[in-house]
Amino acid sequence: MPRVEISLSQIRENTKKLSELYMQKGISLMGVTKAVLGEPSIAKAMIQGGVKFIADSRIENIQKMKSAGILNQFVLLRTPLSQAESIVKNADISLNTEIETLKNLSYHAKDQNKIHQVIIMVELGDLREGILPYDLPQFIRETLSMPHIKIIGIGCNFACYGGIKPDDKNMRELSELVDLLEKEFHIDLEIISGGNSANFEWFKSSQDVGRVNNLCLGESILLGCETVGRKVIPGLYTGAFQLIAEVIESKRKASVPLGEICQDAFGNVPSFLDRGDHQRVIIALGRQDVQVSNLKSNNNLKIIGSSSDHIILDGENHNLEVGDEIRFSLDYGGLLATMTSPFVIKQFTDSNAHVAA
Repeated sequence: MPRVEISLSQIRENTKKLSELYMQKGISLMGVTKAVLGEPSIAKAMIQGGVKFIADSRIENIQKMKSAGILNQFVLLRTPLSQAESIVKNADISLNTEIETLKNLSYHAKDQNKIHQVIIMVELGDLREGILPYDLPQFIRETLSMPHIKIIGIGCNFACYGGIKPDDKNMRELSELVDLLEKEFHIDLEIISGGNSANFEWFKSSQDVGRVNNLCLGESILLGCETVGRKVIPGLYTGAFQLIAEVIESKRKASVPLGEICQDAFGNVPSFLDRGDHQRVIIALGRQDVQVSNLKSNNNLKIIGSSSDHIILDGENHNLEVGDEIRFSLDYGGLLATMTSPFVIKQFTDSNAHVAA
C-alpha cells in the first residue's frame, strides 16, 4: 500500500518557530488539524510547539483527539445546526454566523449546564463565512441576550474561497470593528482572529497589527509555507509529509494509444503527444487517493496521467523496476486527500528532513 511518512519533530519545530515569530507582535496561534483528520499525534506535536488552541472543522475529529487524552481547548471552525448538542459537549469554542445555530447551542448548553463560548465571524471580502459588517451590531445584540452563550471574540478569514489577500486595509477594518463593538456593548473581546496561513506577508510587513491577537495556522505548520503565493517560510521544514508509492509495472510502450480515442473513465477526451516508444512506469496510487496536480516527484519524474487506481510516469532514463518506491512532496490539496484516503498508510518517522534556507 502507498504510505505517507510523517515527521512529528518537523511539525513540532515548525510550530515552535511560528509561535515564537508571531508572539513577537502579540499574536497567539490555533493549530488547525482538519487537513490531517484530527490525528492526535500531530495535534500533540503542535501543542508541544506552542499553540494555545487546537482548531478543526469536524466535530468527529475533535472527539477523536479528546479520546486520545488531549486536554487543550478545542475550537470548532464549522458549526452545523444539526450537531449543536455534540458541539456543546465536545468543543470549548465554536465559530458562528447564524442566530438560529446560536439559539440551538444555547439550548443545549443550558441542558448540559454549560456556558458555550463563541467567536463571531465577520465577512470582510473573501465571501466564505461571515456576517456583513453593517449587520454585526444587531447580531451581537441578539447573541448577548442568550444566557448560555458567551462571545469571546471576533474573527475573519481570507484566501480560503475568494483568494482575497489579508492586508493593512482589511486588518485595520477588523480592528476598528472590534473597537466599535466593545464600546457600544461594553464587552471585552479576548480573541481577535485575523485569519490563517495567508496572513504571513501582512504580519511581516505590518508595523502595527492593531487588535489582531490570534491566527489559525494549518498549512504553515504542516508544510512550511504561506498561502498567498505558496512561498516557503524561511527556516521551516517543507518535507514533514512525504508520499511514497510502489512501482507495479515498468515497460517500454508507445506514447500514443492505439485505436479510436473516446472518453476516459472520468468523461474527458484525452490528447497525446507522439514521442515514440518510451519507458512507462505505473505506481500503486490513483485519483481515489490524490490528484496528480497535487504531487511533485522528488526525483523529477514526469507524471503522464492517472486513472482511479494508477498513476503513469515517464520512466525514461530512471531505470525503475517493479518493487521500487517513488517519493513525492505534497501540496495542501494532496495532504488533505492522502490523509483522508483509507488506502494510504500513515507512518510516523523523523527521517529525510529538509529545511528551507
